Amino acid sequence: MTTAHPNSQPNSRPLSASKNEQQIQLPITGMSCASCVRRVEQALLKTTGVTAANVNLASEKADVSVTAGTSAATLTDTLTKAGYQTRSEQFELTIIGMSCASCVGRVEKALQRLPGVLSASVNLAAERAQVSALVGNVDQAQLVAAIKKAGYQAKPISAEREDDNARHQQELQSLKRDFGWSLALTLPVFILEMGAHVIPGMAQWVEATLGQTLNWSIQFVLTTLVLLGPGRRFLRLGLPALFRATPDMNSLVALGSLSAWGFSVVVLFAGHILPAGTQHVYFEAAAVIITLILLGRLLEARAKGRTGEAIQRLLSLQVNTARVQRDGESQELPLSEVQVGDCLLVRPGERIPLDGTVQSGSSYVDESMLTGEPIPVEKKQGDDVVGGTINKNGALSITTTKIGKDTLLAQIIHMVEQAQGAKLPIQALVDKVTAVFVPVVMAIAALTFAVWLWLGPTPALSFALINAVAVLIIACPCAMGLATPTSIMVGTGRAAELGVLFRKGQALQTLRNTKVVALDKTGTLTKGKPELTDLQVMPDFDEDETLALIAAVEQHSEHPIAEAIVAAAKARELTLATPEDFQALSGLGVSAQVSGKKVAVGADRYLTQLGYDLAAFSNTAQQLGTEGKSPLYAAIDGKLAAIIAVADPIKEGTPEAINALHALGLKVAMITGDNRHTAQAIARQLGIDEVEAEVMPDGKVAALQRLRKQHGPVAFVGDGINDAPALAEADVGLAIGTGTDIAIEAAEVVLMGGDLRAVPNALAISQATLTNIRQNLFWAFAYNACLIPVAAGVLYPAFGILLSPMLAAGAMAMSSVFVVANALRLKRFKA
Repeated sequence: MTTAHPNSQPNSRPLSASKNEQQIQLPITGMSCASCVRRVEQALLKTTGVTAANVNLASEKADVSVTAGTSAATLTDTLTKAGYQTRSEQFELTIIGMSCASCVGRVEKALQRLPGVLSASVNLAAERAQVSALVGNVDQAQLVAAIKKAGYQAKPISAEREDDNARHQQELQSLKRDFGWSLALTLPVFILEMGAHVIPGMAQWVEATLGQTLNWSIQFVLTTLVLLGPGRRFLRLGLPALFRATPDMNSLVALGSLSAWGFSVVVLFAGHILPAGTQHVYFEAAAVIITLILLGRLLEARAKGRTGEAIQRLLSLQVNTARVQRDGESQELPLSEVQVGDCLLVRPGERIPLDGTVQSGSSYVDESMLTGEPIPVEKKQGDDVVGGTINKNGALSITTTKIGKDTLLAQIIHMVEQAQGAKLPIQALVDKVTAVFVPVVMAIAALTFAVWLWLGPTPALSFALINAVAVLIIACPCAMGLATPTSIMVGTGRAAELGVLFRKGQALQTLRNTKVVALDKTGTLTKGKPELTDLQVMPDFDEDETLALIAAVEQHSEHPIAEAIVAAAKARELTLATPEDFQALSGLGVSAQVSGKKVAVGADRYLTQLGYDLAAFSNTAQQLGTEGKSPLYAAIDGKLAAIIAVADPIKEGTPEAINALHALGLKVAMITGDNRHTAQAIARQLGIDEVEAEVMPDGKVAALQRLRKQHGPVAFVGDGINDAPALAEADVGLAIGTGTDIAIEAAEVVLMGGDLRAVPNALAISQATLTNIRQNLFWAFAYNACLIPVAAGVLYPAFGILLSPMLAAGAMAMSSVFVVANALRLKRFKA
């Protein structure tokens, strides 16, 4: 759940960065349901300086956009007043170069200006700085850089960043402990009160052995221990929220269990003041409610821990140290001390620490964490490498180009976190319901109590109490609050594992509604680099010798076709002689003397002008034409020698991708600047439905608008700088990850590899995620719509059916577990 609530505040709008704004990630503890989410959002949006706030129940984080200069401490104060807490981390740095108190003030201000920093304290005598920051907002490298910008040097001493996995394990242990104690204390209460219903003669034995007063007293002591011990987490959070007139799920549990316990206490110690026939205790209901809800929380926490596994796997790719070559010596340094331009040494089998360029050595690198492709990629001098990938078999010397949060892996983690925190348009309905849900449930419980007290059978007070408590307990805004974010977290995490990064979580829903997928040709459908695709020689000529002569002539030309021919010759390891008397005729061809032979290469009209009869290659030329290729001809020493075709080849996997898009029921269009004949030929070859050919770069936007008007929502896939406007214009823009940074910034979805098969994968996981969300929402709403009336007792007049508070507690606990477990099914999504 992420976008600010549409009806909450006028300044509630999607998060967007500007030079006058900062983004702060606010970790939140204590939220338990969708009502908490709304309460936190509204509190943050009322805070001075906050322009947008997006709260996610599943990740327990809020993305907050604030005006420059707004203190992070202001946000934490707002959270505290709303009844919630945040998490901070501590950093300690040694500072070199300070000489007076003004230096201290300068460093403190530099640190406090960083987004997410709560406080910064600098000690001149000790030459140290202690920094407290909200978890996940800054790292040591950023702190060091800020101090350096202020004119001083700094080195990190220690970092105590809280590990989310460790925190989750701590919460699990706490829930296990509380549930264990609650179960141990509740079982005797349950047996003493309910055993008589299943064990013949037990009621008489208890009465003869203990007596009613001692029996009820034992239940009172044990149930009180349950409430004040394991159940204290509900009372501690729920009662203050109730007193602030902002009740949440904890309030319902606290109110329900305390009502059953309180009535029982009155029966035990002052039963004479109650109407005849109502002196029954419900200690077992209060204790079992707490125990079952703790069990549900425990199971839910176990399941929720798995929703963030994608992020944990990405984080596990980061290494802690790097082997750095400095001053002729190799030294192992923490990653925070590595600087841009450092030389890193990477041995076979090690992970590459940071992004960089290969300075020396060659190896094969496993980049499957980026592209999903299992085949290692060859890396040699001058090639770029990415931190987190695995160096397979050779030693590499790498010059660092990016560090800290600038690395590709850090950006991927950030993108996945951003997408996992998204609030989709479908969430608007949930927000409207949860805004009034808990107060409405309390009103229904009060109405239930009143109706049963007025119209119920004897003892009316007992019926009224039990049914009102059942209504309070059965209601579950937890399931509503978890329905969307858990599916988004698992869906986007699984997408990241498949090389599909949702930069904007909203694209999950928008992409699912797409009717037509428009594809750029060059670099998207094709490799983007011309290659020699066809070479046919006359019977009297040797193929390699002919190619060597043609490439020798073309090596002096900078035309892409010439470069492709030369590259093909070099790939065959042919020796190219130096041409003499080189001549180039614009639009026709080239000629030269090579090793004493006269060689001419060019279009059909050029060879025809030179007097050559091209009929021998007429069938081949016709075939090339149907494939959208323009043939070239070569003549050597006055004889027609060869026909050549250079084309931008279709990427491997492109036909399969287009077939998959068709299988999803989508139209496929191609937008290209190529001539219509070539474009139509490629479209026929690939089975593309519509072609927008001879489109200038600034005409792609208009082409998309035409497609949208004709078919509906359109997704555009591109990779170049000239694709950026089209990526922004489309309902969803998908950028090929091998493309330019500008294209990637303009897109909502990034495909990390160059394989077009990631496009149907993105569409399919979008559809699967939205289907999963709808299933969760249906369950959450249907559960409450059906069971709240049952708990209120609407079935009693006709069928004599009432819902025990204990069964209500069990059903409520299981509803959240169901929602999270259903979301986890997305982990099994197959590409």
